[in-house]
Amino acid sequence: MEVGDPIIELRRVSKAFGRQRVLDDIDLKVECGKSTVIVGRSGTGKSVLLKHIVGLLRPDKGEVYFEGRRIDNLSERALTPMRQQISFVFQLNALFDSMSVAENVAFPMMEQRSGAVSKRKTRALSSHCLELVGLAGFENKRPAELSGGEKKRVALARAIAMDPAPKVILYDEPTAGLDPQRADVINKLIRHLQREVNVTGVVVTHDMRTATEVGDRLLMLWGGRFIADGAPEDVMGAKEKHVRRFVEGSAEPEDLKTLTA
Repeated sequence: MEVGDPIIELRRVSKAFGRQRVLDDIDLKVECGKSTVIVGRSGTGKSVLLKHIVGLLRPDKGEVYFEGRRIDNLSERALTPMRQQISFVFQLNALFDSMSVAENVAFPMMEQRSGAVSKRKTRALSSHCLELVGLAGFENKRPAELSGGEKKRVALARAIAMDPAPKVILYDEPTAGLDPQRADVINKLIRHLQREVNVTGVVVTHDMRTATEVGDRLLMLWGGRFIADGAPEDVMGAKEKHVRRFVEGSAEPEDLKTLTA
């Protein structure tokens, strides 16, 4: 696909859990080679949206496409080739404490090819990915020996440790729990990987600094729908009241009612 072509598409996707409607007739096209950032308050459905992209959740209504092929109606087995082209960076890193850093990074390669990739090639690619995220020489360390920022970098290295490299990386709150300086390192790494690996990124976050630094396009999810969509600088200057309060970090009036009741 060419840069700018829609690699992922959601068409009129809706999802509810019980009486709570989380996604309400969502339309979204993710452009190949770009970094798309989705912001919104906690519990607004950002992670739910990511899970629809990779087929971990199925929409109640609507359709999901990857490279022009509809995927929401595929079986688990039929989804496997698509999932092998998408990496997921989890909010809490999801590293295996019993494995070394190198083994954690190599894990998707071993799962993906069921042992077809030689151990030598696996070690070489694992070390290369760690080098890309600034962790050369960390192969034999254990997750317990790492700082929070280092664990995030290992998770990023694991996300690109596929042969061939992934076409899409989904980032779920990539800077959660980090101080501003370490978060800045992760933001720069996301951009670095976009250039070096030529990967499409979809980032969900409530961190506006991350959103503006890593995003080519920024959307805000509110009430199950997108209420802002554009270049980061345009969304940051939007006048819509919910967008304005979120950008400024100001509480919604209804959230303050319990304080004055």
